[in-house]
Amino acid sequence: MPDLLIELFSEEIPARMQTRAAADLKARMTDGLVEAGLTYAGAAAFSTPRRLTLAIDGLTAASPTTREERKGPRTDAPEKAIEGFLRGAGVTRDDLEVRDEKKGQVYYATITKPGRDADVIIAEVLEGIIRNFPWPKSMRWGTGSLRWVRPLHSILCILTDDAGEASVVGLDVDGIKAGNTTEGHRFMAPGRFAVTGFDDYAAKLKKRHVVLDAAERADAIWQDATNQAFAAGLEVAEDAGLLAEVAGLVEWPVVLMGRIDETFLGLPPEVLQTSMKEHQKFFSVRNPKTGRIERFITVANRETADNGATILAGNQKVLFARLSDAKFFWENDLRVAQAGGQAWQDALANVTFHNKLGTQADRVNRIAALAREIAPVVGADPDLAEQAARWAKSDLPSEMVYEFPELQGLMGRYYADVAGLPPEVGAAAQDHYAPLGPSDAVPTAPVSIAVALADKLDILTGFWAIDEKPTGSKDPFALRRAALGVIRLVLDSNLRRKLDGILIKGIGHWQAHQGFNAIETRLRAASLLSFFHDRFKVFLRDQGIRHDVIDACIAMPGSDDLALLVKRATALSDFLKTEDGENLLQGFKRANNILTQAEQNDGVEYSFGADAKFAETQEERALFAALTEAEPQIAAAVKSEDFAAVMFALAGLRAPIDAFFDAVQVNSDNQVVRRNRLNMLGQIRKIGLAAADLTRIEG
Repeated sequence: MPDLLIELFSEEIPARMQTRAAADLKARMTDGLVEAGLTYAGAAAFSTPRRLTLAIDGLTAASPTTREERKGPRTDAPEKAIEGFLRGAGVTRDDLEVRDEKKGQVYYATITKPGRDADVIIAEVLEGIIRNFPWPKSMRWGTGSLRWVRPLHSILCILTDDAGEASVVGLDVDGIKAGNTTEGHRFMAPGRFAVTGFDDYAAKLKKRHVVLDAAERADAIWQDATNQAFAAGLEVAEDAGLLAEVAGLVEWPVVLMGRIDETFLGLPPEVLQTSMKEHQKFFSVRNPKTGRIERFITVANRETADNGATILAGNQKVLFARLSDAKFFWENDLRVAQAGGQAWQDALANVTFHNKLGTQADRVNRIAALAREIAPVVGADPDLAEQAARWAKSDLPSEMVYEFPELQGLMGRYYADVAGLPPEVGAAAQDHYAPLGPSDAVPTAPVSIAVALADKLDILTGFWAIDEKPTGSKDPFALRRAALGVIRLVLDSNLRRKLDGILIKGIGHWQAHQGFNAIETRLRAASLLSFFHDRFKVFLRDQGIRHDVIDACIAMPGSDDLALLVKRATALSDFLKTEDGENLLQGFKRANNILTQAEQNDGVEYSFGADAKFAETQEERALFAALTEAEPQIAAAVKSEDFAAVMFALAGLRAPIDAFFDAVQVNSDNQVVRRNRLNMLGQIRKIGLAAADLTRIEG
């Protein structure tokens, strides 16, 4: 069984596209081969800045011959129908077979498709892939019609048999003919060379200074970088994204460590790190004793006679210019911060946040008022919370944040320290955007929590007030993320604050401004609460809680108390995973179904309580006693929000309910007994619904 090797060699492929492109080549090629009737043992894809490579092992030499029997029309069908069948099957009338069936004689055709050699199939599939490759961006060059991410220079496509003999697959794409040759490193080993298979290919590439595997390049970069830093008593700042990007920029990584000029060592480490990463793709090297970033790591794509000295000198020269800009921004911003930052806060009045929601200054005023209101609930000083909210957005007009938007909040903390503000104010400026994602840390300081909640609640209530909600995948103002942030802040801080009142008050602020009334305010608040519930479902599903369990808890009173919802949903989820919980649910559903049908038929509600004196069996009396004992226990546990105790009490009802249904016929001929039993089922329903809306539980 032959092995297949494909290489698509081009000008430099952007690093961000390489991994996805290699995966696309593998998926499309293997899918195409399988659809054409070939099988294979294994496949692996690789990428470097100038090549996509695919190696497929154990490919079948040819597709099998297939025979398909196709049923046609009846023999007395219209001639056009028969001719259409012949065209579709690719046969003549002489090839048809007539068979007798119940409804008459029917034509059958046997379609034979001969197998094809693997090289023919490979050429056909690969050409289609090259012409229709899903690059995010592509280009044409010269006079041809072919599109590729960068000009495509050559195609290597060979089949290697068990004896090690390689044959070139015949393929021509816009004048680029497939062959058995490729190129090594652009500078260190120029010129083409022939290969006979994947092992030969990978070995010859490495001899010619090309490391084919991106993971191997990344490992080599990280090991060499950390070793050089360790030898100098320093450490490299971890950055997995930057490491992957740099590994996609080089075929032969050469790690070089340079120094940062002393002039810039006073800059905040985050400024140095961001500037070097964004502009130069440098790794930051810090002094673990001081936390200062003192050196940098750059990765060259070649070895040089002077061991990289010229490359390093050039990089340091460019870095000096970049950091000079950063130092200029920093010093200008410090002067504004030392003056109290009023110039920035005034500038926010000239920045429109949204044409219907006013300026950033308007938004700051709203956040400050809301933070002051939230502060007592989270244990923060209201004056301090308001002060922090008014400062939190101050760094947005700063020169440093204009240059590096990803530093917003962090620079606010630095500038707050320079302005002599309390440390809680600076911490809130840095933390109030959090959490930005499911793995992001949640603020823990009371003032930071108050400002973070106010920031997110303002943006949510504001957009609901103007009736601009996320639709489909469109969410330009990240409202879904804001709602999830509120949920995590409330839960992680164990806040017992009902959302409904906050949402009504927040949207009510816009009532006169937008021209709607109090009823519409409540409707929009209810819509926003429903939006929170949708995000809450996503959050709880990630915690392993079923969607129907969440629905059952949201349907209960107090669903605007997120902490209460979590307690209820967690207890119910754990209970339903037990045998008692599963069986009790079946008993509840059986009781509810019988009761619902009886109430519909009789036109009355059976909820007036059962009387033990009408019980005819021991099972009835036992269930009556169990319900009488459990009902006050469950009511007390619900009131104290001890849902574990609620579930424990419900578990005690499992056995008497099972015994009741096994021994007792509810719809007795005696109407007094029947009504008593239905009222007993009413008690079961009432007790079950005290825990959650069990009718929403599936199964």
